Amino acid sequence: MDSIIMEYMKKEDWPEVRDIYIEGIKTGNATFDTEPPTWDEWNSKYLQTCRLVVREHGRVVGWAALLPISSKKAHAGVAELSIYLGAKSRGKGLGRRLMEFLVAESEAAGFWTLQSGVFPENVGSIYLHEKAGFYEVGIRKRIGKLDGVWRDVILLERRSKVIGID
Repeated sequence: MDSIIMEYMKKEDWPEVRDIYIEGIKTGNATFDTEPPTWDEWNSKYLQTCRLVVREHGRVVGWAALLPISSKKAHAGVAELSIYLGAKSRGKGLGRRLMEFLVAESEAAGFWTLQSGVFPENVGSIYLHEKAGFYEVGIRKRIGKLDGVWRDVILLERRSKVIGID
């Protein structure tokens, strides 16, 4: 496993991160987006902290990043996560390792709650989240349309056992 590296994303990683996001879009079960964002759109949307990549043999094969859930000061330690793994890299434990890295880095950055919205059909992502300590808090029924079809989203949450426990 020496060929696997977990590290912070650099701007130069964007083309590979974008390609992995496009793979997710094409599955129809990863996002409501139908087109990938530009670098400027992505960069302004995601928090500057906890932008992570996993490299295999020097190539970015997965990424994770956090989105703010609110501008309210009381919610400063809560973020929504995005995590994507390239199709050729699934089934190797890399998603689990990337999620563990993200959880550790988010706690180091002061986040006490991570949340995620996942299509029910994306069973691999749900399994990954559950293995990382996420639990289902509810289902948002028919929350949006994708390609003209109403879709549900399962809300998952993970509460830190080390941050925000006072």
